Amino acid sequence: MTARAAIDPIVLEVLWNRLLSVVNEQQVALMRTAFSTIVRESQDLACGVFDTRGWMIAQSLTGTPGHINAMATGVRHFLAAYPAETLRPGDVLLTNDPWMTAGQINDITIVTPVFRGERIVGYFANTCHSPDIGGRILSAEAREVYEEGLRIPIMKLFDRGQINRELIALLRANVRTPDETVGDLYAQTACNDVGARSLLRFMDEFGLESVDPLADEIIGRSERAMREAIRQVPNGVYEHETWSDGFEEPIRIKVTVTVEDEDIFIDFAGSSPQSRRGINVVFNYTHAYASFAMKAAISPDVPHNEGAFRPVHVSAPRGSILNCEEPAAVASRHLIGHFLPGVIFGALAKAMPGRLMAGGAEPIWISIWRGRRRGTREPFTFSIFQCGGAGARAIKDGLSTTGFPSGVAGVPAEVIETLSPLVQYRRELRTDSGGPGRYRGGLGQWTEVGCLTDEPWSVSAMIDRTRFPGQGLEGGKPGALGEFILSDGTRPHPKSVVPLEPGMRVQLNGPGGGGYGDPFQRSPELVLDDVVNGYVSLEAAEQEYGVAIQYVGDPNQLVRLPDQYRIDWPATERLRARRGDRA
Repeated sequence: MTARAAIDPIVLEVLWNRLLSVVNEQQVALMRTAFSTIVRESQDLACGVFDTRGWMIAQSLTGTPGHINAMATGVRHFLAAYPAETLRPGDVLLTNDPWMTAGQINDITIVTPVFRGERIVGYFANTCHSPDIGGRILSAEAREVYEEGLRIPIMKLFDRGQINRELIALLRANVRTPDETVGDLYAQTACNDVGARSLLRFMDEFGLESVDPLADEIIGRSERAMREAIRQVPNGVYEHETWSDGFEEPIRIKVTVTVEDEDIFIDFAGSSPQSRRGINVVFNYTHAYASFAMKAAISPDVPHNEGAFRPVHVSAPRGSILNCEEPAAVASRHLIGHFLPGVIFGALAKAMPGRLMAGGAEPIWISIWRGRRRGTREPFTFSIFQCGGAGARAIKDGLSTTGFPSGVAGVPAEVIETLSPLVQYRRELRTDSGGPGRYRGGLGQWTEVGCLTDEPWSVSAMIDRTRFPGQGLEGGKPGALGEFILSDGTRPHPKSVVPLEPGMRVQLNGPGGGGYGDPFQRSPELVLDDVVNGYVSLEAAEQEYGVAIQYVGDPNQLVRLPDQYRIDWPATERLRARRGDRA
């Protein structure tokens, strides 16, 4: 089969699905061989295949926008540093430079050229969050990027199949988790090799001399579909702003979205200047989440590749919080970057009624726990990812404890307690945390963590939404604020390293998503279901939704059954009528 035959629509569909299977195999190989729970359980990763020009053709099923989209533009830096003619079979490249890839030093990108004979026919790349990279423990406290760990320029991890032993020795000497960190590098390299072998088999099977013509067809179709979807949005200028807790002061995130026929321009002028702390966002990361937001809002079914990016034009003033300049600290850039889809959705809400979601918890909560195991004095460092509630949608409730826009999964309690001396004393959905609305916001979670140790230990918290809740849409109410509480009652700074004494416990109670629509228009039967399931309290059902519900069972009964709750219809009608009279 010639490359030209791939243009046929039926053949193209077959080739496209085979290509997706190749990158999904790459992803599975990465997760099966990874050493860290960050990659293996939390799936804080991205995998993709690129043509010879460095254009992303396809991505794997799992991945975060901050990794996928940043990797998509970051591969071009690799090709600029190592043009094709300088590479040989067995070469593998890597970097963790925040300004070239995913915006923080803990994120390491590995790129592998695919050779067919002596000719490069494509590239595989992946980005993973490393369990440790030295420097300060991962936090927002640093004042310069130099404090945050080893910054690796684009270089060879493997040179013609030979590992860069000096780099590996340097890494092992400077990180707290040498086996996990280096083990993940080998897993990242191996998964690219798995993808490369599958790509070559794919090309042989279909008689493809090059993947570039196939890439042109896939990317071109994606671009045309994205432009057609943009044409359905009314031309105009749409503005919105939101606020982050910040570190020393609140951070303003301001966006202006301009729709011009089949192009969209997203400008973040008016946002706060870059911070003196590690919450700054490099432009590559800003572009990643802004372009993801537009694809999610405009045409979520379009394949995610180079073509989907081309109609979306992103800008932010240099020196601002969303386009920081070196040597700004950036370790906790997600605490600002994860707000971008929400603020863009807020701007487009009037142009796209009934199609967007309310504000949610947005920034994923990351906590890094350190200490020594009881009895052995063996040190441990463990990362936990937590998700608050997502915002409600126009026709559905928000998803509880589900990350948006990050897509990162939580770590099961069993895994945490097996691999570390940490103990999760509590982990449950947080009642009344979802914002009231015709469709309720997703719930956050209550968590309480202790440590089996006789020595001081610590937690580095990187959390937000403790001052500014996720906002509702179309009359929906905000979600609950997040909470960071120690067992002695103190509420530490939400972006700091907190020393802890043996026996202390830490509560990290995630925020909820905002509601969508008037809460008094929510079906009383749905409110009853929420009460039965523990999502909404009896008091909130009455106050927020105007639904009077009675519990008719034994008040001392620990397990309360669904048939022991009843709607008081006359009282409910009075509550809702009273609301109508006030309106």
